[in-house]
Amino acid sequence: MNKESVKILGIESSCDETAVSIVEVNKNDKGKILSNIIFSQIDEHSPFGGVVPEIASRSHVESLSPLIDKALNEAFLDINDIDGVAATSGPGLIGGLIVGLTTAKGIALGADIPLIGVNHLEGHALTPILTNDVSPPYLLLLVSGGHTQLIMVRDIGEYAQIGTTIDDAAGEAFDKAAKFLDIGYPGGPALEKIAKKGNKKKYEFPRPLKNTDDCNFSFSGLKTSLIREAKNIEPINEKTLADLAASYQEAIIDCIKIKSEKAIKKMLIENKKTKIKYFVASGGVASNRAIGESLTILAEKYEMKFIAPPIKFCTDNAAMIAWVGGLRLLRGQKDKLDMQAKARWSLEEMKIHRRINE
Repeated sequence: MNKESVKILGIESSCDETAVSIVEVNKNDKGKILSNIIFSQIDEHSPFGGVVPEIASRSHVESLSPLIDKALNEAFLDINDIDGVAATSGPGLIGGLIVGLTTAKGIALGADIPLIGVNHLEGHALTPILTNDVSPPYLLLLVSGGHTQLIMVRDIGEYAQIGTTIDDAAGEAFDKAAKFLDIGYPGGPALEKIAKKGNKKKYEFPRPLKNTDDCNFSFSGLKTSLIREAKNIEPINEKTLADLAASYQEAIIDCIKIKSEKAIKKMLIENKKTKIKYFVASGGVASNRAIGESLTILAEKYEMKFIAPPIKFCTDNAAMIAWVGGLRLLRGQKDKLDMQAKARWSLEEMKIHRRINE
């Protein structure tokens, strides 16, 4: 594409938030967010203590069209001003992905503009470039409800996975614990709030895979330990609940810190000729302040700067989808209208997908 900049309409519907954004992206890999609308489904899922896929899909159907109109109005644009439409096409809940991608296909066909299917993980991975003016290479901790990965972002479109979870993600560990303790939904923020009042040294929880040489995570056993400890000290009062939450959160933080440090050491050894200035965290769990404080200290130890996007861009949003869509469109990449949503889609698979569809 020969344009110096493009305006991209982005749609995110991979889980329980319906989001639409318009981002202007220029050839210097700089972006400007023109509108960013998020409709949260928290109230709809709260009674169930977690996301119900069927409810999420129905809510996406009902709210997406009005949100698109609102995003265009907020940006003072109409559909004829849009150069391309990007939608999350994986990974995520397949019903929600289909709703968003199908809507994007309709817009692309009706307005005769390119369609770009965006990997949700790449959206999180490249958000810091948009929000914090960070430039690759950098080490990324992608930490959310469904993913916990350490990724080397060498350049836009060039990623190397260093470590991943072998079972539950960190966000899952927070949410499952919160559901068991009956402290509210979404679980991560609820547990973090209660943990502030507790003694993080009160209960000793394991740090799974602490002594392994790899950079992989495991949180399933940690959750089981919490359940066992909670049953041992029943009945749980306000004080013991806060101590449990604080001790449990501290164990999760330690697991993240231990493996992040191993990844930093590994990357510094393997990239001696390249200055890696940033250690970046993105994804919903990156908004946890205690985690951020711990990783800031870790990054400083290795003369790196810790970066996390603003909270509203850590959690799922459409600005990151529009942003990646614009970066790819300016590089001449677009997708066919028959592309399919994928419930599972790693960054490594994405490269194969791109070669097929370019």
